Amino acid sequence: MTLISRRTLVATVASLGAAAWLNPVRAQLAGKPLTLVVPTAAGGTTDIAARMLAEPLGKILQTSVIVDNRGGGNGNIAGQLVARGPADGSSLLVQYSGYQSITPLIQPVAGFDPATNLKPIGHLIDAPQLLVVRANFPADTFADFLKYVKANPAKVNYASSGNGSLQHVTTELLKDLTKTFMVHIPYRGTGPALNDLLAGTVDFTITTPPPLLPHIRAGKLKALMVTGRARLPALPDVPTATEAGVPLVASSWFAVYGPASLPDELQSRLSQAVRQVVESENFRKRAEEQGAKAVVMSGAELAALGANERKVWERIVKVANIKAD
Repeated sequence: MTLISRRTLVATVASLGAAAWLNPVRAQLAGKPLTLVVPTAAGGTTDIAARMLAEPLGKILQTSVIVDNRGGGNGNIAGQLVARGPADGSSLLVQYSGYQSITPLIQPVAGFDPATNLKPIGHLIDAPQLLVVRANFPADTFADFLKYVKANPAKVNYASSGNGSLQHVTTELLKDLTKTFMVHIPYRGTGPALNDLLAGTVDFTITTPPPLLPHIRAGKLKALMVTGRARLPALPDVPTATEAGVPLVASSWFAVYGPASLPDELQSRLSQAVRQVVESENFRKRAEEQGAKAVVMSGAELAALGANERKVWERIVKVANIKAD
């Protein structure tokens, strides 16, 4: 683990005025740092969400919080690490919806299923996706993009954070809806994929706004459409896919999970701590600045969300014959 990927983000704060309901959590941690395991490389939205959570959560729990990036295996490496980890709340997973709901469909692991081996703690953010192209791509609108793709079948390529990622299945859904063919190039996370997009190695990607916005504002990427139901306040001139003539609506969500062995009482108290962070004005504003939305959910609601998403994406996985790397 490198110094860059494993960074202590918070300092302890005084205990005066601390909420009594947190004492059992602090006693369980007993001075140990809390590790937020991230199933992607640094630079993507999952990593950004984890780092948005780390500092305020550390202040609430009065401990240091470490972000540990464990990319690979379509999320299974990080998921298994947390699922098999200690049941004391010291190791939690900041999960990406694609890995929670899609990975089990394309890359099942014997003895591990995130739906049963991970315990939901709290929802963090929702984020629609943006279709962005390299700065010199010969299209400035989504209509021109489709025209170019149709005129150049199999010559346009796109990056994703891996086979079965939400970027992958969303783009395959776009291909299905528009009857086009584009070449998929999978990466081990959004960060590496974005680096190659910025370098011009690949033509476009569809992913969540947080890692894209700085490059769009700097003119290094062009945003052509958003997959949400409404335009992004951060990019009011970018149309939705529906406005652009394609009935495509797809959002990513990011949430916190612990091992299934986590005691119910500890799960509940950790959920309260995460809720306190997500309900804060600062977290809400930071999410909006990233083109995302802070969303509070109970553990039961989060479990239901994951189960429903798995059903939704099962069809496109079969249609596109998506397999694991």
